[in-house]
Amino acid sequence: MDGYNVIKNEISQINEDLCLLFSETDAIPGLDGHSFAAWKKTCRAIRDQIAEEILRVAVVGAIKSGKSTFANALFKGDYLKRGAGVVTSIVTKVRKGRHLKATLLFKSWNEVNSDIQQALVLFPPFSDGREAETFDIRRSEDRSNLEQALADLGPELLIKDGSLNANTILLSCYVKGYESVQDIISSENRTLRYADQDFEAHTAFVGDDTLAVYLKDLRLEINTDGLAENIEIADCQGSDSPNPLHLAMIQDYLTRTHLIVYVISSRTGIRQADIKFLSIIRKMGILDNILFVVNTDFSEHESVDDLKALVERVTAEVSSIRPQPEIFAFSALYNLFTAQPESLSEKDSRRLAQWKREKAFTDFSTAETSRFETAFHNILTGERFTLLLKNHLERLDVISSGMARWVRLNQDILSGDIQGAMTMMERIKGHQEQIDQVKSLINSTLTGAVLKEKQALKSDIDRLFSNRSSEVVGATIDFIRNYRVPHDTYERYLKSSGFSHTLYMVFQEFRQALDAFMAENVNPAIIRFVKDKEHKIAENLKAAVDPYHAMVRSVLAGYDGMMDGFDKNFSEGVPQQAEMPDMDAIKRFLELSLPPVVASMRYSARVKTDAALHLGFYTVIGVVKKIFNKSVQNQDGEKINALQDGVKRIKRETEKAVVFHFKNYRENLKFQYIYKLVDAVSRAVYDMLVVRFQAYAADLTHLAGLLGDQDKERESALEILDKMARTSRMLEDRVQRAKQQMVLTTQNTGEGVRWGEPCKNHRCGQ
Repeated sequence: MDGYNVIKNEISQINEDLCLLFSETDAIPGLDGHSFAAWKKTCRAIRDQIAEEILRVAVVGAIKSGKSTFANALFKGDYLKRGAGVVTSIVTKVRKGRHLKATLLFKSWNEVNSDIQQALVLFPPFSDGREAETFDIRRSEDRSNLEQALADLGPELLIKDGSLNANTILLSCYVKGYESVQDIISSENRTLRYADQDFEAHTAFVGDDTLAVYLKDLRLEINTDGLAENIEIADCQGSDSPNPLHLAMIQDYLTRTHLIVYVISSRTGIRQADIKFLSIIRKMGILDNILFVVNTDFSEHESVDDLKALVERVTAEVSSIRPQPEIFAFSALYNLFTAQPESLSEKDSRRLAQWKREKAFTDFSTAETSRFETAFHNILTGERFTLLLKNHLERLDVISSGMARWVRLNQDILSGDIQGAMTMMERIKGHQEQIDQVKSLINSTLTGAVLKEKQALKSDIDRLFSNRSSEVVGATIDFIRNYRVPHDTYERYLKSSGFSHTLYMVFQEFRQALDAFMAENVNPAIIRFVKDKEHKIAENLKAAVDPYHAMVRSVLAGYDGMMDGFDKNFSEGVPQQAEMPDMDAIKRFLELSLPPVVASMRYSARVKTDAALHLGFYTVIGVVKKIFNKSVQNQDGEKINALQDGVKRIKRETEKAVVFHFKNYRENLKFQYIYKLVDAVSRAVYDMLVVRFQAYAADLTHLAGLLGDQDKERESALEILDKMARTSRMLEDRVQRAKQQMVLTTQNTGEGVRWGEPCKNHRCGQ
């Protein structure tokens, strides 16, 4: 990313030099301090945007596919815990820093208890009769009760589809980890930092599920040459995590991601979990920038040809979801070992030595790594990011050329005779009134466009969240109503676990199924909808003001023409049409993020009470039948009937909760995200248009006091203006050179290479 960063650093320096140029005007007597307010605001915005301009890369894939190893290979060191547990939902974010530092954000007591209480919804009463819904982990009796209750659970409540039940694991981890974290957790979210020699201490929390479950966020800073300063690499939880809320958290990060690297293990190839997750990413509308890495285990393949055959199969399978995928096959572990040979254990050193003897594999892996690095570089310095820098350059071009005009205008006024200067100022005042009229017209047009846009968005959002919506509310209600619990499930669990435990298990399965449905179907639909609306917002507001670009240019050209009457060398050409403001930069500035879609539903304890009442009712019916010698075909029939009624009640309550949840979400989406974004884009568009007026609309009355002076003040002002003229011309030249360099960099940045294509990188060897 050298070319990209060179241009970025030059833009940053030009911006700072412009700010210094503004400060030189302070030495001119009587100058209005507000003359450069708009330009200063723009330069501050550019400075902030460059500083905060982070390119986010998400490393995703199924559990045990080698995501952390791949990320460590990028960093050229073992910074991320490899083989971390599957219970936690942390997305570990890594950036370059001057020193090693891990920042851990912990959940508050309320968040911990909320997690536990949701996992305990419809849990049978504890042995002392206390209801699970009132659980507080800080009470020793509650912890003891839960520990005993978990120990009493039958295997069917501990194991689901051959894997440990996510809810019971979560509860167990919270209880087991309490003693270790009780002094860390507080009523607020608390942050711990481990730096330099203490950096490794953070892995104790990441590698141990009983501690990691208390974490809310984890950020690492590493001092490595393997990572550029403006890149954030996120190591995401496995996409096939047993908890669907983890998938929702990954989706939340993906909405802010510029590049996705999807890691596939060569030991397994494409799995159903991969196809499922890739389909979700496609539904979200973010499959454009994605690279696939087949993380190669040399020992799993007889030959390179065998590995290539696997890659061909992976390519064919992925192509059904992402046409013409860019797929690379290399060993992340081999790359990690070769990056730090002196840090390896004796066992790993022997493995590395063995791999190096298998030259066919290592040569292939090295070539594929080089090919990947080229594609990785090209995407992160491609059109999307060149556009960001171009946007900054265009604004700096407007400001630097405007500054040159302002300086020349002041020089002309102060250097001429009083009568000529007064005539010039009078004509300028007339043109400034015309400029003010155009600014007012643009503002009125945008105000109307914003109102119209919000009305259209309101209708679209209301339609999306109406009960008839096929993708969101309607689809979720249909899922709830159509959800069925097999009859044999009731019988099997009733015999082994009893009524209360069976009700709890059935409910937890239903809730997990609903969360999974929302994460896999509703989330992507909403994310895609919002992405489309963001594009439309920018497009529609641009269309509203497009006619004014010509008007602005006409007014400015008229101004320059008028000035040519006084100074034949004044006109230097009207600034080009400015680029539209960047949507991501606007959202960063406002700290706007899409509200999370999946939220834990709150269920009434009445569900369990009603189920118990139904059980009592059906039991009485069974007793009456026995008294009158009527047959009771199934001794557990009354329990099954009570459970079925309980499930119906659960579904009715859930449907109400879903409708209420989406109603709230709809309003949050409107007022806390979409409408704020429309207003911000409108302001940015207005600023983009009128910033070019700054040089033409400056208040010149301050010069009147200097016109009659022949003393040092006037001479001093002219000396300052002469110096500023040289500086502004130099800045204009630097902007133009940066533009030319950007064109060359863009031309030299290819579009990456696909599997099987020859690599253009001279290091690749293919």
